Amino acid sequence: MHLQDNAPCICERQGSCSNAEGGQRMFTTGASLVGLAASMFILAMVSRNGAAEPVSHAITLLQKGTTSERRHAIEVLAQIGDQRAAPALAQALRDNDALVRETAEQALWSVWHRSGKLDVDARLHDGLMAMQRGAFEEAVAIFTEVIEMAPDFAEGYNKRATTYYLMQEYEKSIRDCDKTIALNSVHFGALSGAGLCYLGLRNLPKALDYFERAIAVNPNMQQIQGYVEEIKKFLRDQST
Repeated sequence: MHLQDNAPCICERQGSCSNAEGGQRMFTTGASLVGLAASMFILAMVSRNGAAEPVSHAITLLQKGTTSERRHAIEVLAQIGDQRAAPALAQALRDNDALVRETAEQALWSVWHRSGKLDVDARLHDGLMAMQRGAFEEAVAIFTEVIEMAPDFAEGYNKRATTYYLMQEYEKSIRDCDKTIALNSVHFGALSGAGLCYLGLRNLPKALDYFERAIAVNPNMQQIQGYVEEIKKFLRDQST
């Protein structure tokens, strides 16, 4: 899933609860003009230098380049959307530069939203539009079609999981989250999404497990880290 807030509350013994306000945040791509120009410069440079292909060169820059080169390399990888870049982008979530970390997260979503098949990607987009306008049953049907078209495309399951979560069909959402994770073990969106579902089911130990797994992949998820700390405190209080 890819939700910002919209999580159920964690109720304390006194009856109060901590409930994050907000709603769904859909990922949108789009580099700034400066970033786009820099990315195109790297692509042109790669071509002039006779590199085998830009993905490998950009991955090398991301892993070994200067801060500026790493930032621009991520823009290139996000635009290309090649799945081969995913491991390097996941590693970049721990980069010492904050902008590299932030852009790496966005680039991963860009990569994950591409199946390699135009018709599948088009239907995924149709499902996102249906979900955004609140047509959840329609969105589920479309994402199910995406899954049938590309059963190994993790994002089809993840987006259906998001829709089920919004419908408060938590068990169905968890099943799709687990399928997403089986296909893409570093999908921090599905890991945190399953945690949100377990919060909805008031299963705090399971929620904590998934949240901690999400943070292990992407330590930049401050809201999820907040849930981890809150759940741990609640469980400690319950044991005393």
